[in-house]
Amino acid sequence: METQQSLSTEKSSTSLKVNSKYNYYLLLSIVFGGFLIFGLSENIKGPAIPIIQNELHLSQSQIGILLALNSLGYLLACSFTSALSNKIGIKWTGIIAFLSMALAGFVIYLSVNYATLSASFFLLYIGNGVLEIGLGIMAARIFTKNTGTMMNLSHFFYGLSSTVAPTIAASIMGWNMFGDEIGWRGMYLLVLLLSLLPIVPSLLGKFPEETHEIEETTSYKSLIRDPVAWLIVAVLSFGVVSEIAVGSWLVQFLVKAYSWNIHDASRMLSMFFLFFMLARLFLGAVTDRIGFTLSIIIASAFSGICSLAAILTGEKGAMLFAISGVGIALIYPTVMALLAKRYPKGTGAAITFTVTLMGIASVIGNLLIGFIIDLVSKMFKSENGGVNEILGLQAGYGFIAVLALICSGCSIVLYVILKKKNQLI
Repeated sequence: METQQSLSTEKSSTSLKVNSKYNYYLLLSIVFGGFLIFGLSENIKGPAIPIIQNELHLSQSQIGILLALNSLGYLLACSFTSALSNKIGIKWTGIIAFLSMALAGFVIYLSVNYATLSASFFLLYIGNGVLEIGLGIMAARIFTKNTGTMMNLSHFFYGLSSTVAPTIAASIMGWNMFGDEIGWRGMYLLVLLLSLLPIVPSLLGKFPEETHEIEETTSYKSLIRDPVAWLIVAVLSFGVVSEIAVGSWLVQFLVKAYSWNIHDASRMLSMFFLFFMLARLFLGAVTDRIGFTLSIIIASAFSGICSLAAILTGEKGAMLFAISGVGIALIYPTVMALLAKRYPKGTGAAITFTVTLMGIASVIGNLLIGFIIDLVSKMFKSENGGVNEILGLQAGYGFIAVLALICSGCSIVLYVILKKKNQLI
């Protein structure tokens, strides 16, 4: 009898292990697949923006406003995603995000002017915001060991899809269907329909739940009073605005400043994301080894210096724009790992607090870049007496590089404070 009970217990234990392993792989497919979709949806806009601008006759400031509205939608999503996941669960929060992104594809396809396009992009970025916060919470609950490595590996998939996104977008826009080009509207629809795929494992998987609801509720107050939390916000804001701005403005810069065609400029953006992806794949373990804060200091400084050098050396130094992706790639996932380790009993609140404030910075950053380009272009006339758009674009991109350097400076201050408190992670 005892032998039979022992065998039954062993079988039950083995079954649980198999089920647990199967579930873990399901969750990995959702996180990794979610980041793949997120990277595509974020970075297909690079090749599309110059065509949208020409078709709808938009100024650089209007493009800046369009991108700022994107950030505003993202910011709105950040404000309610944590509460939504607490109410309906992280599973259904993710599913809603994927569905809203697919819906945004249809709305973008039907947009006919600047107003409807802005509303469409706003909807897309609400979905993107819910997805990013949701993925961050999922990853923090799943990756309790080797957090820096696993966070960077997750975001590697964002880099992977971001690498191919500009080239794929430029290619799809040139496809012919029913005797006409698909264009940017059809491209957005086709790409965003892919967001329906991760819904299948989402329905099948069992998600770990947050077990520290009281601490998470009270942590918002403690975060507001914590100077370290505000420094982390500054680090993430300057770093991520610089990262996102490259995806939004690099193709525009190369096309307008150096007269590159869309395909060549898109390939350079893909090169940026290739370096970006490889950095997350191979350097994630380094962040665990040398520490999260020191990693951010080095990475953001490297990115800023590369971007400034690219501007100063002109067209022959354009490859430096791509190489800057090595540094900027590590900032977001390393900050997420830092939050997960520093605030283990309120990770959802810490991520929401930090990313929401980062969203505000993204709105301001995108507005500033567009207005800086227009302002400098008008202030300094070209040789024929017209606007000096090249100088304006150099000033706008220079601002992007400076943001990365400020990120490094804030990280140095954070490092000093944490070292004094003996709290370096």
